[in-house]
Amino acid sequence: MGPLKVRVLGSNQPYLSTLDAMQTFTQQRSEEAIDELWVLEHEPVFTLGRNGQMAHVLNPGKIPVVKVDRGGQVTYHGPGQLVIYLLIDLRRLNVGVRELVMKIEQAIIHLLAKRQIASAGDRDAPGVYVEGKKIAALGLRVSRGKTYHGLSLNVNMNLEPFTRINPCGYAGLEVVQCQDLGVDETPMELAGELALLLAQELGYQQVEWLAD
Repeated sequence: MGPLKVRVLGSNQPYLSTLDAMQTFTQQRSEEAIDELWVLEHEPVFTLGRNGQMAHVLNPGKIPVVKVDRGGQVTYHGPGQLVIYLLIDLRRLNVGVRELVMKIEQAIIHLLAKRQIASAGDRDAPGVYVEGKKIAALGLRVSRGKTYHGLSLNVNMNLEPFTRINPCGYAGLEVVQCQDLGVDETPMELAGELALLLAQELGYQQVEWLAD
């Protein structure tokens, strides 16, 4: 297995320019290109998946709504939420999409378990849940065997915007965050550990850290 680059983009990243960069990276990458994880926090934004329904966007207010090319319905990104995008070659990893989703969920479950938080995935509604409340969302796009988009983990954010949508298309779905469960670390403090857990789940032997 080749190396994995972890690129730390930092906080307050605009969504549209990051999406454009992901798409460009995926379209232009060679077969030999090293896989990457992009670690960041976004400015406030609602994103609606390619088959998403605007009916699930109840009251966006001044927060922009962006239609995107990932799977899934609507979710919210904002400060205090850890986002990790996975720009990887599934064929080279010999991993299917469903297996990838389970590996991402397992990395998050391990991260939370180390903090005495019991959580679980849901085969019918991808993501990670604590007592039925969603703490992490997943959404991926696969193009020519290459993935982009990824995961978001609620850490220490304002959860109010989630009340303006049906999160992931489920009316009344409650969300929760690490801070409410006794975790006082910031998104960027959790980022390194979660990136390493993802690398371990996916079988990478070497991780290279890059700061933009």
